[in-house]
Amino acid sequence: MGDLIELEGTTKGYDGAGAPALGPLTLTVEPGEALAVTGPSGSGKSTLLNLIAGLDKPTSGAVTVAGLRLDRLSERALARFRRERIGMVFQFFNLLDDLTVADNVLLPAQLAGMARSKAAARTAELLETLGVQRQAGAYPGRLSGGERQRVAIARALVNRPALLLADEPTGALDTASGQDVRDLLVDLHRSGQTVVLVTHDNALAEACASRTVHLVDGHVASDQSVEVSR
Repeated sequence: MGDLIELEGTTKGYDGAGAPALGPLTLTVEPGEALAVTGPSGSGKSTLLNLIAGLDKPTSGAVTVAGLRLDRLSERALARFRRERIGMVFQFFNLLDDLTVADNVLLPAQLAGMARSKAAARTAELLETLGVQRQAGAYPGRLSGGERQRVAIARALVNRPALLLADEPTGALDTASGQDVRDLLVDLHRSGQTVVLVTHDNALAEACASRTVHLVDGHVASDQSVEVSR
């Protein structure tokens, strides 16, 4: 089986910023890996995640995810790629406050063209699996931070993405809620989900990841395989 993610001589720079924010970087991720990306602020972690998600295009080099050369795709094709292949979880949840929990989870499935009945069944399954089925009719503002992040994870998984991207998923949570989300990520990885996790939290990386890449000034300072523990 080939690599799910492949960056080859990839750089990303910004006008007037001097040295590139990232790279040149060569990196591969296999299906089923849980990769934690760590490093100080400004090391290129979020830039790397944005390139893998197709939210940014590289200044040079190639970015291939699930067999698609993202740097060659149109914006329309990139949007389709994100709907069909990628699930994203953010530090501050990014839920729509005027939609119920169930409708937040349903939305990506509807945008991807999934039949309403199938999308509703998938939503109910995820909400039950993640322990927030009782909040299906509630609005995000009435939920705790931990509950909102569970809903965000359900939304990210509704289209059965090949790849789950998580950007500081416990950064806005208290200790107990953060541990709940950590356990969810561990379970997802054990079920075979490929995960790329950006975090400042070394304990989260150690708990969730089968491999940790540490970035410094846009370059890989270390790349280590580790054992997942709970």
